[in-house]
Amino acid sequence: MATTGSTGCPAPPPVTSNGSWDGDNPLHHALPLIILQICLVVVVTRSLAFLLRPLRQPRVIAEIIGGILLGPSALGRSSRFMDNVFPKRSLTVLDTLANIGLIFFLFLVGLELDLRTVRRTGKGALYIAVAGITLPFVLGVGTSVVFHSTIAKGARYGPFLVFMGVALSITAFPVLARILAELKLLTTDLGRTAMAAAAVNDVAAWILLALAIALSGSGSPIVTLWVLLAGLAFVAVAAFFVRPVLAWMVRRSHNEGSIKESYICATLVIVLAAGFTTDAIGIHALFGAFVIGVVVPKDGPFAGVLIEKIEDLVSSLFLPLYFVSSGLKTNVASISGARSWALCALVIINACLGKIIGTIVASLISKVPVREAVTLGFLMNTKGLVELIVLNDETFAIMVLMALFTTFITTPIVMSIYKPARQAPPYKHRLVERGDMDSEFRMLACFHGSRNIPTIISVVESSRGTGRRRLTVYAMHLMELSERSSSISMVHKVRRNGLPFWNKASRNSDQLVVAFETYRQLSSVTVRPLTAISDLETIHEDIVASAQQKRAALIILPFHKVQQMNGGLESIGHAYRLVNQRVLQHAPCSVAVLVDRGLGGTTQVASSEISYTVAVLFFGGADDREALAYGARMGEHPGIALTVLRFCPAAANPEDIKQDEACIAKFRAILESSTEAERSARFEEAEAADSAGILAAIKRLGRFHLFLVGRSSSAVPLAEKSDCPELGPVGGYLASSEFSTITSVLVIQRYGSMVGASTLV
Repeated sequence: MATTGSTGCPAPPPVTSNGSWDGDNPLHHALPLIILQICLVVVVTRSLAFLLRPLRQPRVIAEIIGGILLGPSALGRSSRFMDNVFPKRSLTVLDTLANIGLIFFLFLVGLELDLRTVRRTGKGALYIAVAGITLPFVLGVGTSVVFHSTIAKGARYGPFLVFMGVALSITAFPVLARILAELKLLTTDLGRTAMAAAAVNDVAAWILLALAIALSGSGSPIVTLWVLLAGLAFVAVAAFFVRPVLAWMVRRSHNEGSIKESYICATLVIVLAAGFTTDAIGIHALFGAFVIGVVVPKDGPFAGVLIEKIEDLVSSLFLPLYFVSSGLKTNVASISGARSWALCALVIINACLGKIIGTIVASLISKVPVREAVTLGFLMNTKGLVELIVLNDETFAIMVLMALFTTFITTPIVMSIYKPARQAPPYKHRLVERGDMDSEFRMLACFHGSRNIPTIISVVESSRGTGRRRLTVYAMHLMELSERSSSISMVHKVRRNGLPFWNKASRNSDQLVVAFETYRQLSSVTVRPLTAISDLETIHEDIVASAQQKRAALIILPFHKVQQMNGGLESIGHAYRLVNQRVLQHAPCSVAVLVDRGLGGTTQVASSEISYTVAVLFFGGADDREALAYGARMGEHPGIALTVLRFCPAAANPEDIKQDEACIAKFRAILESSTEAERSARFEEAEAADSAGILAAIKRLGRFHLFLVGRSSSAVPLAEKSDCPELGPVGGYLASSEFSTITSVLVIQRYGSMVGASTLV
């Protein structure tokens, strides 16, 4: 138990306890108490985030609500709870940790902002940003006059005026990015405009906030002037002296493996030193961290590695402490009586009207359609809590409710007024198999990372057929967007045309784009890189929508298991399996799941050096016919040796039998019409009486680089149990290590084959 010193102040509690067995209460000691507080905060905020997920709310909403619930507005009403879990003697430690977390969070926000992006902002986005700041700032000034004459009489007028203006005019850049990602708007014209305007808004708001903090010092104008001059000098030092040091580190960090631990440590120390400097100047320590984040060069892997090193600890543990620290100051009960609630309504109305009307007017002047202009207005109205760091008491409680309300309404309102995913016009070629074989063949090839690239390029090259057939490939990089800051950094790499952003300075770091660009230049195939940035629960919508918009005939998906050194396959996560299952259920065209066992090797192979053996296993049915059609296309490549093995008896369905025979007859006619020099394919038949006979026939074929098989083959299951039923009875066996550890497998589902959903569980 803390004792009282001679001065009447409570003595600081000891750090650690002697243990409960010794009769010592851990809650009376600083370390176990802060551990309990952190655990409680994380559990409460994550639980609320889970409950709010169906409403598609960003996690910051859960953290704000969690802070309020743990404060005097709810659980804090119990004096026993407050005295034991959040006693006053512990608040200094809690606030210190929260502010350290906030310093590094603002550093991450600065890392997310690329000044080149701000400079490249079009006039339309710039007008929207300026109008979105000006009108709500003016209304915030008017609101501050009312507050100052009622509930904030003790506040200094000048700084309070600026604080209120900033609180109403700021757009929470990280929160907006996650809302846009949740609504699938990040890479749309609307999303890009909103992000560009929010970036400009963020920079301007933090400059105003730094000015307000400088004005909030002593009443002396001379002191205020020195604070402002010192602040400008700090920015100049950061830009002209600190940035070259950071740039030197970036130049010496060519790839992730070459980034020294000493560089990371030095950067973090620079962040803390900058925070100390700005605090000593008289501006909040957060401003220094934000400036250092902005001046860190964004080229190369250095900034990304920095984010990965600190973001999880900061966003998962320390940042929620800030919201709880804020929640402990937020007593909703202090907003009592008609006057207080009228002031609360005034703030919310002014915040919404100023931001929304200002943005709408600027958007309409920039010739943005009305519906998009209204949507932009609500998107730019997104708020956070960081900008409220300088307010207190009843004013703080009102402003927290304003931020909570304006952010909470953003998602449902935008969903109701803006629905960009209109039904795409129908298109003809949704299958590999088609009557007009000379028509353009479009593929949407999806990949998760660099390890998928060689195999994807090998499959694409094998699919190009004869020279008279045009092949267009949309290579879609699937990028998971989470609550992590690095997810938002990825947004800055998306250009207007959907390509990942790269330039001469970062070309070596973006190997994915370079690989496809190199293949495009060396082949006759049209390759168009795309990027899908979304959470894994809804990324299938991006895949399906892109296939529909690009009129793809085939979607190629990477299997959710990757090959290990011992030859076995290991899952990269159940969520990735669910992505494939959802695409199989909702795809507007045929789908192929690629089990990659190193078909393309570890390096890119020139098209003239392609030499693969490919086998198609044909049991009968719609999916097998699609697999045969794709195999026949591959067989046209001079470097592909194709073998088709047909199993008899065929499918039991009379209609399937008729179509199977026609498909086989067509393939054999092509085979017989080719000259001896052109012929690189062969056709065989085998009995399919039982699984043992099928397995024996497959093994007699010998080794192949790639097997093609239909997903819903009419064959009996070849394995007693398969943990991947979405691959079908044959594909599941071929993908198992029991069959092979070197052969890749492509399992194809024909569009409209009506596979039961029960097979996907």
